[in-house]
Amino acid sequence: MKTTHFPFSAIVGQDAMKTALLLNAVDPGIGGVLIRGQKGTAKSTAVRALAALLPEIEVVAGCAYHCPPEKPEQMHDGCYARFSKGEALATTKIPTPMVELPLGATEDRVVGSLHLEQTLKSGERSFEPGLLAAANRGILYVDEVNLLEDHLVDLLLDAAASGVNRVEREGLCVIHPARFMLIGTMNPEEGELRPQFLDRFGLSVSVDGLGEVAQRRALLENRFAYERDPQGFVARWAAEDALLARRIRAAQQALESIEIPAEALDMVVKLALDLKVQGHRADITLLKVARAMAALLEKERVGAAEIAEAAWFVLPHRLPGGLFMAAADVEKTLKTALEKRQDDGSEPAGEMLVDEFDDWDDDFEFPGAAAAGSMLFETFKKKALSGSST
Repeated sequence: MKTTHFPFSAIVGQDAMKTALLLNAVDPGIGGVLIRGQKGTAKSTAVRALAALLPEIEVVAGCAYHCPPEKPEQMHDGCYARFSKGEALATTKIPTPMVELPLGATEDRVVGSLHLEQTLKSGERSFEPGLLAAANRGILYVDEVNLLEDHLVDLLLDAAASGVNRVEREGLCVIHPARFMLIGTMNPEEGELRPQFLDRFGLSVSVDGLGEVAQRRALLENRFAYERDPQGFVARWAAEDALLARRIRAAQQALESIEIPAEALDMVVKLALDLKVQGHRADITLLKVARAMAALLEKERVGAAEIAEAAWFVLPHRLPGGLFMAAADVEKTLKTALEKRQDDGSEPAGEMLVDEFDDWDDDFEFPGAAAAGSMLFETFKKKALSGSST
């Protein structure tokens, strides 16, 4: 059955959520995204729409793990053995995998298990890959992740961080690649995610219902037009989605060439110290997000504006006591720390901040201060109005 998903570009507002998803599409190493918000705020719609933007991937034909034919370091043992013997591996292209994990999934279904029927037939133990294998090189989506059993959340986060799934049971020991973009959505009214799990999501975004009359009206118009004629509606937004898809592919290709100057490293470290975030995961993720943002904006180097925008995705859920702080207090804390870096004109980071921010309209009191993601989509809008096709 072919399913027609709502176009990503037709989602009204919610720039922070859309930006977080695009950033992870450019660099899955960011560590996924947790989307927290009220029910009916297009969380699931956006995730499913993102999958349609991602390019096809080349895989070893018949491989359950979607192994890349030209990257032996990312192959499972079976494909690697064939590759190392010099065998020409048949290849094919498939859409980027999109796997949804149901709340009732068992651990065996997630990580894989003994293939009982095959074992009984052959007399040899055979492994049946699970959802982590199916999601390799794609998206693993967990709706209502806060309601998932803790041990399953731990398994997902471990696999997402290591890129590997290790299964030891019934005399089997199987290790296979599990590199995927982990996306979780949740409604905080149904319970919070435990803090140790929350920190391990690369980005965290909060979404609310739209507050402007014009936006809510546009949302209604789009939704009813989609329900009347899904294929026609998707066709009308095809050009906008195609533009986003090209930007993702171009940013993926440019990612490793993005320059990270010493000033950017200093700014990231000082922000983490100013805000007293624990460990070093925040520093690493902040720099990765800023680099992905620069790639999406077609820049050659990470600047202060990208770091400032990235901070609104990476740091709020890592602030000491952040879960218990009001949204206004979180915003004030972050804004104060960013302004401190901006005002510190005696240091290179401070000078770079001033130069970067002078490029923005007066409407942007501080990039990301009103809503993370505003910088990226404002740039997209300006390029569309100027007729840019990149």
